[in-house]
Amino acid sequence: MKSRGSSKKSTARVGIEESKRAARVAKQSEGSVQDQVSYALSWLKKKSTAQDRDNLARFGITAKKAFGVSMKNVQELAKRLGRSHDLAAALWETGWYEARMLTSFVDEVDRVTPSQMDRWCRDFDNWGICDTLCFHLFDRTPHAWSKVERWSSGRDEFVKRAAFALLASLALHDKASGDAPFLASLELVERASKDDRNFVKKGVNWALRSIGRRNDSLRSAAVVLSRRLAESTDAPARWIGKDALRDLTRKR
Repeated sequence: MKSRGSSKKSTARVGIEESKRAARVAKQSEGSVQDQVSYALSWLKKKSTAQDRDNLARFGITAKKAFGVSMKNVQELAKRLGRSHDLAAALWETGWYEARMLTSFVDEVDRVTPSQMDRWCRDFDNWGICDTLCFHLFDRTPHAWSKVERWSSGRDEFVKRAAFALLASLALHDKASGDAPFLASLELVERASKDDRNFVKKGVNWALRSIGRRNDSLRSAAVVLSRRLAESTDAPARWIGKDALRDLTRKR
């Protein structure tokens, strides 16, 4: 008779073997980008759940093609696939929401080009894909600051959202830049504050709050702007200002 301890060891070995098998399958796909894409889509389909599909609607994510897969599982798949610029490009072209989310964790930052960023940004059709790409990939590139300025004057709602999601991400992750670019970007925040489109308005607010949280000097500048916006006759600017002011003057 097997002891309980040996049974647990056996179960653990099975789990390890399954993980190794999955890793081998992913590794075998390295010879063909299309094989990797097929593997990824098949894996995502198996991991889809009704609850995760419902969550997309619940959070206002209107993707045309979506399996319904949790972010945890998307990131797990990304680890199995590893980094590959060519694979990221192919995954994007599938149009699947989760496949495009994968690109945030699969693409090679040093191979991301300005034209690629523009192309993908024009494809943004919901805040989930917009924010994830900006937060996990685009803000790591040397092109990020130029895209903030370029996209901030865009007409499309999610292109403009991307400008401020990217600015917020830089405020959180860019440790190399001093205060100057963030102070200059407050002008872009003020200029966009009158846009009453929901995802733009929330993106502008996110950027303003993130800049203000970066350090005391930027907080002072962000508070000054927030007070000015809070007194605006324009409803979206007033909302952005009041909400940011509450956040930035709260005792921490």
